[in-house]
Amino acid sequence: MTVTQESEKAKRPVRGAKKKPPGATQNGGDRRPGMFVRLDPDDKQRAKYWADRRGFSSVNEYVAEAVVEKIRRENLDYDLPTLEIARLNELVDHVKALSTNNANLERVVTQGFDSLIGLTRGDSYLLDDEDGELS
Repeated sequence: MTVTQESEKAKRPVRGAKKKPPGATQNGGDRRPGMFVRLDPDDKQRAKYWADRRGFSSVNEYVAEAVVEKIRRENLDYDLPTLEIARLNELVDHVKALSTNNANLERVVTQGFDSLIGLTRGDSYLLDDEDGELS
């Protein structure tokens, strides 16, 4: 191989590599080390969907953020997710409703016993004589 052929070969990009503009770094200025991840095709499609929906520039950025979030969860360093907060609020509402129902039942039973006691004493408006007029 001649010197000219070797210099031409050195200038050609490696198979599968994309050409970068002159002066650009390989990772576009990102100094983080790279990593290769294999995903199931369905998981990859879902990751692409959520990356687009959340406004990430690429699926790689989304996966990097997902790894950081998973590590935070493993370290128990996370905010309560919305689902847990919603379930807690639901339970609080149910306890409040049970308390209200209990108070209503207590009031009905107390008034019922008061009415029965009043009837046995004979001081009920139901025992008053009628004067024949409807009002």
